[in-house]
Amino acid sequence: MTPSSDIARLIEIMAALRTPVTGCPWDLAQDFASIAPYTIEEAYEVADAIARGDLLDLKDELGDLLLQVVFHARIAEERGAFAFPDVVHAITSKLVRRHPHIFGDARDLSPDEVKALWGRIKAEEKAARRREREAAGLPTGETTGLLDGVPDALPALTRAEKLQAKASTVGFDWNDARLVLAKIREETDEIAEALDAGDPDHVAEEIGDLLFVVANLARHVNTDPEDALRKANLKFMRRFGYIEGRLAARGRSPSEASLEEMEALWIEAKTEAR
Repeated sequence: MTPSSDIARLIEIMAALRTPVTGCPWDLAQDFASIAPYTIEEAYEVADAIARGDLLDLKDELGDLLLQVVFHARIAEERGAFAFPDVVHAITSKLVRRHPHIFGDARDLSPDEVKALWGRIKAEEKAARRREREAAGLPTGETTGLLDGVPDALPALTRAEKLQAKASTVGFDWNDARLVLAKIREETDEIAEALDAGDPDHVAEEIGDLLFVVANLARHVNTDPEDALRKANLKFMRRFGYIEGRLAARGRSPSEASLEEMEALWIEAKTEAR
């Protein structure tokens, strides 16, 4: 089969994979729920390629993510719900609708005016979507609380940041990052108290509180908490790899080294990084 840069060919291939009898048994066995974890995983792999600055990997990972979109659209088409062109139409319509200062008559707006316009457009979209779902006899998904619209499926740190950002829109927020930092110190003291009490459930609860406040601190300094933790993970891997490499040069493994020796190599790794 000849490779193609045409997305229509990708859609054809996906259809062939999902064709009963002649298609791929694994692909035929999938549904929305079973491939959803792969969709999330592919999005993370895109983010990882970006974090590593690897554009060759990014090209491949974006392709993998695009496949997920085509896969979901194909399943929907088989069910008579929508097809890939409908997905494209939905997003292009939304982009044009949400940028009247680019594609419409609302020109020469200030950033604040653009933000206000965006809010009005989203409110109009929400109302239109409610009417559309009501006409189709579907649940409207209406929420009553300010925080109800933050998706449960988001990574926990990201969801914490978004919950607190929502609350901040009505003034429920600290006005200084240093106040958040003081709250972090308070939470670490509460963890210490829970440890002293020997209550594992209480310790876990207090650790959750600490992570929640750390996500809030990240928001206050305009840092994505997921991205910050991802970078910290990579830094840990680099430094631990340094330890493994230095020990291997001595004919040993980490399991054969003392904590003190590994700690000294960790400090070396930090120095080398600087």
